[in-house]
Amino acid sequence: MRELDDIDTVGIVGAGTMGHGIAQVAALDGYDVVLRDVEDELVESGLSGIHESLDRFVTRGDLSEAEADDARERVTGTTDLADLADADLVVEAIVEDMDVKQSVFADLDDTVAEDVVLATNTSTLSITSIASATDCPELVVGLHFMNPVPLMEGVEVVVGEKTDPAVASLAHDFAESLGKSTWESDDKPGFVTNRILMPWLAEGIRAYDEGVAEKPDIDRGMTLGTNVPMGPLELADHIGLDICLDAMETLHAELGDRYQPPYLLKRKVEAGDLGKKTGRGFYEYGD
Repeated sequence: MRELDDIDTVGIVGAGTMGHGIAQVAALDGYDVVLRDVEDELVESGLSGIHESLDRFVTRGDLSEAEADDARERVTGTTDLADLADADLVVEAIVEDMDVKQSVFADLDDTVAEDVVLATNTSTLSITSIASATDCPELVVGLHFMNPVPLMEGVEVVVGEKTDPAVASLAHDFAESLGKSTWESDDKPGFVTNRILMPWLAEGIRAYDEGVAEKPDIDRGMTLGTNVPMGPLELADHIGLDICLDAMETLHAELGDRYQPPYLLKRKVEAGDLGKKTGRGFYEYGD
């Protein structure tokens, strides 16, 4: 297994919101990054997301133009998984679908060197099950970044049934090298964050649906009453209502009725109102 000092190139599978966010912070920390997705349009969208985010950091004075340019030059986009063959560590950040993830991990197992750690950014799915698709389950670990990756400090390290302790340690070290702070969870449904967060979001949605209070009062009550930065309705919009629903349905299947998704959440997802990314969720958003 490679040590942190051996990691020069990081492969990212999935150029969506989480994938290009992870690519951005890795590039800013000096890693060369290969960002892969299945279509050119998705890769270009991910690269554009990185460039726009870096531009915002420059405008705010958090980065110099030279630092942003250096980070941009460190990221290469591709649709060919074979371009990750020389990666020293790979982070997968694709759709939350077990079959798809297992297929990708089986392909990665055939692509990268035999001592390369394969990490998954899954927020709810079993690390052990994902790892079972490979010949090296001891090298598979969860690296659950929080959204938005460039702004959020936390990363959850999730240890599967066969994850080598040294791999878990490397996962902590890698995340901390990106300026993040970590905590560790066993491979139980929802891990630490979503096991606790999803019922909180669901109860906020039910409180609104049942007329306990109006949306701004629910969010204001929780931000002022518990000192969190966002209330449950605003945070659900920020995460994406479809993502929240997927997480709740996974936890409901694993842990029972205490994780049953609210009807109102299902209705909004069916209507295509997915939160901030679509311009409408529990609140409406501009460009």
